[in-house]
Amino acid sequence: MIVRVFEKLAQGRWPVYIAGKGSFAPEVDAVLAAPLLIDRWSPRGPLHALLSACPFIAADRIFAVAADQPQLDPGVLERLAAAWQPGDEAVVPEHAGGVEPLAALYDRFALLREGLRLRRAGRAAMRDLIAAVSTRFVPMERRYFCNVNRRSDLGRGLEPT
Repeated sequence: MIVRVFEKLAQGRWPVYIAGKGSFAPEVDAVLAAPLLIDRWSPRGPLHALLSACPFIAADRIFAVAADQPQLDPGVLERLAAAWQPGDEAVVPEHAGGVEPLAALYDRFALLREGLRLRRAGRAAMRDLIAAVSTRFVPMERRYFCNVNRRSDLGRGLEPT
C-alpha cells in the first residue's frame, strides 16, 4: 500500500518524506526513494510521527498523508496549495463523509507549536490539531479518501498492488 501511495505522490512537484517506526521489508525499502524519518514516539499515532518528522523538513508547509489512502494523487495537493490563504495554518479536505486531517496541508511551525502543546496535554488526535490551528476546509470529492485498513477494504473498487 505504501508503495502505491508513494509512487503516486512522487509524481508531484514536492519532495516526499516517509515517517515511520523504522524500515520496511527490503523489497519495499528498495522502491521508496525518499528519506525515512523515524517516529521516535511510535506507536502513539500520526500526530506524534509528524512531530518527529518536522525538525528534519525545511519546508514551511507539510502535506501530511496516511499511507492507507491509495486514491490520493498530486492533484489533491495542488488544490490544497491553491486554496491556501494568508493566515491559514492548515488546509484540510472536507467531503460528505467528514474531514481528512491525514490528507491535509499544514504550516510546519503551527503544527509544531500546537502539536507539542497537545502532546503535553495528552491529546494526540489529528482532529485536535485541526481544531487548534487556523484551518481552512476545502470541499473535495470523497473518492480520493478511501482508507484501506483491512484486506476487506480492497473490495471497495480498489485493486491490490
